Amino acid sequence: MLRSMTGYGRGEARYAQKRFVLEVRSINHRFREVVVRLPRSMAALEDRMRKSVQEYVSRGRVDVFCTVEEGEGCGHTVKVDKTLAVAYYKAMAEIRDYLGLTGEIRIEHIISQPGLLLVEDAGEDPEEWWPAVAEALGQACRGLVAMRETEGAALRASLAEKVSYLEGLVREISLRVPDMVLAYQERLSRRIAELTGGPLVDPARLAQEVAFFAERADISEELVRLNSHLAQFLGLLDGEGAVGRKMDFLIQEMYREVNTIGAKAQDELITGRVVEFKGELEKMREQVQNIE
Repeated sequence: MLRSMTGYGRGEARYAQKRFVLEVRSINHRFREVVVRLPRSMAALEDRMRKSVQEYVSRGRVDVFCTVEEGEGCGHTVKVDKTLAVAYYKAMAEIRDYLGLTGEIRIEHIISQPGLLLVEDAGEDPEEWWPAVAEALGQACRGLVAMRETEGAALRASLAEKVSYLEGLVREISLRVPDMVLAYQERLSRRIAELTGGPLVDPARLAQEVAFFAERADISEELVRLNSHLAQFLGLLDGEGAVGRKMDFLIQEMYREVNTIGAKAQDELITGRVVEFKGELEKMREQVQNIE
């Protein structure tokens, strides 16, 4: 099933007096990138969480946010870095003496400094939290995938409609090719008549020039490849896994073929269809950039 690269999911689970809330957001990205933001106490679980998310996502940037809500009875300990406290006091005293200031260095001056007091969970092992964290993360990832699939379904419908329109343009161009050669023959005959002042045209010479034109303007191979690319693109719409890059490649190839058709075919109607074709391809390219 086609998936968008943007989505959101949320999950929560409990362990003892803790409540873990996991939020997962994703946006389009050329590759797969998973960024996990955790409280310091959960740092040991970061790599495991990243691997879990990668099982759900093949492409895109995914940001994982985790908050922990503590219930009553959760024990904490506060540790004091005594060595750091002494260092702060000495530094403050040195600054005071150097600047010739007066006044006491009070406890509130020291205790407000960063890193002096450390709050830790008393006797708790993050490994014990993993089942609850994994449950909440799984809920969030499944919600993320569901949203990506919903958006992917909308993208599929839009892209399928555009492919159908492009196939119609290719048919119009194909049907125009025989008339394009006849139109060139008529233009050439009129031009010769204007230059010579009469219908003095060598039929053999005229036929030769028209044959040269038909050979130079032959776009049959380009039309065959265009139809092939469109068929492959349709197949990817119902494909599995990450297909966004393949779609982007096919769009580039279609650009190349239709540009060649525009350069070869000296025909107003075909030129107009080429312009329409390229306009639709540009819209498709923007949509494909958000497909996994």
